Amino acid sequence: QVQLVESGGGSVQAGGSLRLSCTASGHTGNIRFMSWFRQAPGKEREGVASIYTRNGATDVANSVKGRFTVSQDNAKNTLYLQMDGLEPGDAAMYYCAATDRDSRFFDFNAGAYKYWGQGTQVTVSS
Repeated sequence: QVQLVESGGGSVQAGGSLRLSCTASGHTGNIRFMSWFRQAPGKEREGVASIYTRNGATDVANSVKGRFTVSQDNAKNTLYLQMDGLEPGDAAMYYCAATDRDSRFFDFNAGAYKYWGQGTQVTVSS
């Protein structure tokens, strides 16, 4: 089993920045992908950014490309999401997810992820 705990959410004005963290514990050695998803009220859960933990390769959704950066600190078993240039449309609950399934491709389908955190809220005011 793997446990994921997110932190770093909060309320910012448009144009501001936040850095989210997700710390993994438990049987983390088999994790292959860690990703950030977000879900706003009344909307489907959306994949935002992903990292392949074995080599640090990353991918981000087009909607946040150039503004959000995903990274990892393997020594701390922690995933980060640096969010710059936040817009009101970025407001959502942000979730960390992990999977031990290996793949040649990034997958932003929520169903592909086995482990989930409880989420951290991001609010952006205009």
